[in-house]
Amino acid sequence: MYRSRKNHQGSNHRRSRSGPRKIKSFDPSSLVKQAVIAPSNIKKYIIQHKFTDFNLNHKLEQNILACGFQQPTPIQDQVIPLVMEGKDVVGRANTGTGKTGAFLIPLINNLLHDSSRKVLIMTPTRELAVQIEDEFRTFARGLRLYSTLCIGGTSINSQIKNLRRTPHFVIGTPGRLIDLSKRSKINFHEFAVIVLDEADRMLDMGFINDMKFVIQQLPSQRQTLFFSATLPETLDHIIHQFATNPVRVEIQSQKAGSNVDQAIVRVNGGSKVQMLQDLLKQQGFDKVLVFGRTKHGLNKLLAKLSQSGIRATAIHGNKSQNQRLRALEQFSNNRVQVLLATDVASRGLDIHDVTHVINYDLPESYEAYIHRIGRTGRAGKTGKALSFVE
Repeated sequence: MYRSRKNHQGSNHRRSRSGPRKIKSFDPSSLVKQAVIAPSNIKKYIIQHKFTDFNLNHKLEQNILACGFQQPTPIQDQVIPLVMEGKDVVGRANTGTGKTGAFLIPLINNLLHDSSRKVLIMTPTRELAVQIEDEFRTFARGLRLYSTLCIGGTSINSQIKNLRRTPHFVIGTPGRLIDLSKRSKINFHEFAVIVLDEADRMLDMGFINDMKFVIQQLPSQRQTLFFSATLPETLDHIIHQFATNPVRVEIQSQKAGSNVDQAIVRVNGGSKVQMLQDLLKQQGFDKVLVFGRTKHGLNKLLAKLSQSGIRATAIHGNKSQNQRLRALEQFSNNRVQVLLATDVASRGLDIHDVTHVINYDLPESYEAYIHRIGRTGRAGKTGKALSFVE
């Protein structure tokens, strides 16, 4: 039914069935024509430490080991000692490289020695903020450190109530954090540490002035940590303006899709829905992320999959924040087999053990394609990416 090869680029334009308007899309059919081999001259980073080498709090160390982590990832190996020393850090790494643990583990350890050094973590998306808090709770179990989530789409009153308890960590999105500040419910000057996660994406989403506003409210003597997949000139200027002698750590990520077996599924005028249903009933399609272009199209697809007995849910812009979080939780905990998503709704997702990514509708660009297929084949595991092509 489908053929498999590795990485190449190509694009086309296809016509909308409703009219002559052209819809830009990336067609991965060219992937079957040529295999691209990653350069052999890139040296693999050699891990220098075990978690037991960092002189962490014993209970924190136990929590890490209980997660099954025996040794740090490359970015954790380099960043954890720097953060523990109180240095400003600029970490360049993609999601799936362990960067959340790279800043959470040392910051938790530091707070156990000085609980007055409150931490503010700012992220571009609600979903990423939720994932960071979930990871914080895992690492901080039994340590009497507390966090508050400050994101839009959920009750601001409950967040205000939680802030009155003076949590050690506040994790939020720019809009809600500034809203709380304007209501005098949060005082940024109380935070000795700020983490800006996926900072380049915050720039892309128009949060540059919000980022500057928040950082400027913090005390001048602070620890500033930037994490980003890319370092555009605008972000580099902000880093130069607000960080003090930052240590830069860059992780050489694997070639895009190097852990992903990419393939195409020829539709040839057949029923895409039926093809998808047939695939999902095959062995091994245990945790499948399906990408579509429109909210309406995903809603229709969700109804058809549910009618056929396939456990599925969806996230897109028309879903409330609570609905999106519930859908992510169901997918993460394997209560549903399939998560349907649009590109915007999937930003920042870091879900473990996704077996397949299926491009039910073609993405708009090569970059969007790489972002999609990067949701599988993470943490050293392999995954499969299938794209439906007419």
